[in-house]
Amino acid sequence: MDARILDELRAIVDGRGLISSPEELHTYECDGLTNLRVMPRAVLLPTSTGQVQAILRICHREKIPFVARGSGTGLSGGALPVENGVVISLARMNRILEVDFPNARAVVEPGVINLDVTARILHNEYFYAPDPSSQSICSIGGNVAENSGGAHCLKYGFTTTHVLGLDVVLPDGTLVHLGGKALDAPGYDLAGVFVGSEGTLGIATKIILRIVKRPECVRTLLAAFPSTNEAGAAVSGIIAAGMLPAAIEMMDNLAIQAAEAAVRANYPNCGALLLVELDGPLAEVETLMTHVNEICLSNGASEIRLAQSDAERALVWKGRKAAFAAMGRISPNYIVQDGVIPRTSLPQVMGEIVRLSQEAGLRVANVFHAGDGNLHPLVLYDRRIPGQEEAAEALSSNILELCIAAGGSITGEHGVGEDKKKMMSKMFAEPDLLTMQRVRNAFDPLQLSNPTKIFPTPRLCGEKPGKYTPHPLESSGLAERF
Repeated sequence: MDARILDELRAIVDGRGLISSPEELHTYECDGLTNLRVMPRAVLLPTSTGQVQAILRICHREKIPFVARGSGTGLSGGALPVENGVVISLARMNRILEVDFPNARAVVEPGVINLDVTARILHNEYFYAPDPSSQSICSIGGNVAENSGGAHCLKYGFTTTHVLGLDVVLPDGTLVHLGGKALDAPGYDLAGVFVGSEGTLGIATKIILRIVKRPECVRTLLAAFPSTNEAGAAVSGIIAAGMLPAAIEMMDNLAIQAAEAAVRANYPNCGALLLVELDGPLAEVETLMTHVNEICLSNGASEIRLAQSDAERALVWKGRKAAFAAMGRISPNYIVQDGVIPRTSLPQVMGEIVRLSQEAGLRVANVFHAGDGNLHPLVLYDRRIPGQEEAAEALSSNILELCIAAGGSITGEHGVGEDKKKMMSKMFAEPDLLTMQRVRNAFDPLQLSNPTKIFPTPRLCGEKPGKYTPHPLESSGLAERF
């Protein structure tokens, strides 16, 4: 990229919105997956849809690959820069544009922080349901890219359930409107296609969200079990009883140790901890919580506590939401994974994870969205010890293969990104991957938008992360046909 193009880009963002010095670019060389790093050629911080359009027109004209970035909290390398490409940070597009309480809608820009939406509408007894553990720092735009979930996705659904419409700038600079404020729009659900596309189809610059009324009553129960097997049986019992809790979370002993060291949440020292939250009408919640208590006891719970105040409930959740970051208390390095399995397969898969962990000589801490089978195994290692980082990466991949074999998936909410694209061919047949590529090429024929992510190709064997090469569909002419 020559100086002329940089000058053009600088003019669009008024000079203050372009970063090109090596010292400042280091801030953007990775996301939350810090073991993969690529230096971008420049970082742009637009403040409007018009600026995003102007930037992408230049990228399209010059065939410059680009990566959209939110808060950089992703854990799959989705915001990893592309070599000789630019990063487009949406951090300055952080306005809540409209709140429509009668129709339970909010319109926001992509840089708005997840928790700020709820903070804005809390006084009217509304909240925004998707709540990733990083919700105090992650952006709505990033949540849209990854279709993020969180503890309460069991009852309320993932981000896609709460996004009704989007303004999207396509990779050639065209602005399109997908969906709208109505609950359903005629024609293809292109908003649904865009949510979870990990930045490969364009850049969302305005997002219409569905907000929900706060329930009359919220109760949170904490139950201690000898192991994840008994805790898993309790989860199955709760779901089999016909209940739909707002959240069911599980932590094993290693995760409990880390959370206690970081937050002092007063968790019991046990083999597995279950957090069950119910919400709704007061009488219903109190009746169902009695039933949950009985199910936990019948499955071997040694201790059960019911949070007695909002402060106590907040502390219980603070420990759970701090679990990932807290791993630094018990290990110098770790890899966070994100697989999904059927709930009934939990005992079998956990047993296999223990076996693989012992064979690799590495510890694995486990945190689950247990209600929907979303596992977050954290492989602990020390990169100062030769061979441990490679062993941790291999163990991490083996755990994902376990999830596939159990009838699950390689990701529930963190996305594929750069980290897990090699696993896609283990989960999907080649015709499936080709169909996905055809959808991608309908939006981005030149494959400039986050081009190295999600899809494996033979040419990537031995190729370093972030290296941009046009996809075979482009060079074969297939892109024009789809």
